[in-house]
Amino acid sequence: MEVDIRRVACRQCGKVKQEKLSWISDNPWYTKRFAFDVGRRCRSSTILDVAEDFRLDWETVKALDIQYMNAQLKRFGTPAPRVIGIDEISVKKKHHYRIVVSDLERRRAIWFGGSDRKETSMDLFYEWLGPKKSKKIQLAVMDMWEAFTNSAKKNIPQADILYDKFHIMKHLGEALDDVRKLEYKRLSGKDRDYIKGQKYTLLSRKKNLTLKGRSALKELLKVNERLNAAYLLKEFFSQFWDYKREGWARRFFNNWKAALEEQGLEPLEEFAEMVESHWGGITAYWKPENKEIPLGFVEGFNNKIRVIQRRAYGLRDEEYLRLKVLTCCLPKI
Repeated sequence: MEVDIRRVACRQCGKVKQEKLSWISDNPWYTKRFAFDVGRRCRSSTILDVAEDFRLDWETVKALDIQYMNAQLKRFGTPAPRVIGIDEISVKKKHHYRIVVSDLERRRAIWFGGSDRKETSMDLFYEWLGPKKSKKIQLAVMDMWEAFTNSAKKNIPQADILYDKFHIMKHLGEALDDVRKLEYKRLSGKDRDYIKGQKYTLLSRKKNLTLKGRSALKELLKVNERLNAAYLLKEFFSQFWDYKREGWARRFFNNWKAALEEQGLEPLEEFAEMVESHWGGITAYWKPENKEIPLGFVEGFNNKIRVIQRRAYGLRDEEYLRLKVLTCCLPKI
């Protein structure tokens, strides 16, 4: 299609300016409607697949996709969140991290940035959000990383801090695995063979195991008393989140610790000390106004980001990755 575009001489600045047509994309060879069609396809397909289907160069497809994602962000704007979720993702090997902040009520990412997961990088989010919108934050959900906690206390002192229960249970699973490793080193011969290769059998929930896995788990717990005790304590701890009041949960935790002291399981004792030292950030879980918050969104969103990275075999263009992260939960346009 050929279109005549007018060029006019501006009487004020003396420059020649070209007429802007709202239906033409940033790349003047394509319409905006076509650019958005390409962008919608790129939400679920790789750039190379879309380029092959449309018979375009992959760089052209990437540019059109970037225009589409920028249009998404412009349309939906920057919210003033009441509840935020904070987590980090790995963008490269050797501990290269970026911080992702989500609006948990709107279930979308609102910020991707920083150069690591230190406190100074976390402070950049609050600077970007501004003091007016930062004052509206009432709850910050995060893991027990000290830098995130310190930054929140400094920048949003009015907000409650809630340590994500999924990260806490992850630490408990790691403690159970440490017990398994210690038992493997301590034993020898046939007793060691029962433990070998049973990491995920121990860490998985019993209802998710196959018949073979359940049989192996039963045999393992039968022959190893220490692993049996650690496994039962781990399963018993899941009731911690079922209580509706902090006082009841505190009583349960004290009883759990008392049962733990008789077993001599050092990794689980360290886990109990960690929970004790971070108790102030766990108590917000039992506040009635926080019961409707989708706490699993942060962890589920991390899985979504990993799918995006795997689909592209790793995104080296960090700005492109940032746009993908910020728009993957937004509605199509």
